[in-house]
Amino acid sequence: MYKEANKILDEEIKEIYKNSKNRYGAPKITFLLKKKGIKACQNRVSKRMKLLGIRSIINRKFRPHNSKSPNINKDYPNLLNQEFTADKPGLKCVSDITYIYTKEQGWTYLAVIIDLFDLKVIGWTYGKKIDTYLVITALSRAVINRDRENDCILHSDRGSQYTSIRLEEMLEILNIKHSYSKKGYPYDNASMESFNAILKKEEVNLSSYDNLENTKLILFNFIESWYNNTRIHSKIDYMTPNEKYNNYLLSLA
Repeated sequence: MYKEANKILDEEIKEIYKNSKNRYGAPKITFLLKKKGIKACQNRVSKRMKLLGIRSIINRKFRPHNSKSPNINKDYPNLLNQEFTADKPGLKCVSDITYIYTKEQGWTYLAVIIDLFDLKVIGWTYGKKIDTYLVITALSRAVINRDRENDCILHSDRGSQYTSIRLEEMLEILNIKHSYSKKGYPYDNASMESFNAILKKEEVNLSSYDNLENTKLILFNFIESWYNNTRIHSKIDYMTPNEKYNNYLLSLA
């Protein structure tokens, strides 16, 4: 009977693991088993995964190079102060640029803006140049996709793309306050670092990209279909970003 129970559990584990495109580890699989009414502690799930020869993807950290140094004469306030939660959408957002290598173009760049309320990517853009326009385009899309509070904060590092006059003027027009991490201190933007790690671990480090157009399509599927709509996040009670946001809207009805 115990062997039969393990056999059934193994099949459920393999199904969830396959549906996650081999991305989920024991904690998320345990949670989804529970949602299906299957009782199994995380330690047991971990042991069964080991026996099945499956595991979550291991992350490899990598940074090709840093952005230009910020203007030392400028004031760079940290308004976020490592408070990575928000009571409502459009209140606190974080942004960063990450690097993706393609065979034809070499290094390409992805700018992302995430709302800390539901961890949803509300704006992103992908291109060949790491410049202010990349960030401004991502911000423009974020503004279209989500309403913002009057005291909205956008937090970023001090790279030249984020300290440019053009971006600061746009933020002022939109009445968005700019918050900055301390120089060389990734903990001040931990939520954005977490997204970058997920992107690299669950997609970029597993793939080889031919060109800009093909990579953009893959990134669209990863961000919009997987990350925002399908992937559960422990920091928002094992909900997807879209689920978290939709529940918020229902609470207002």
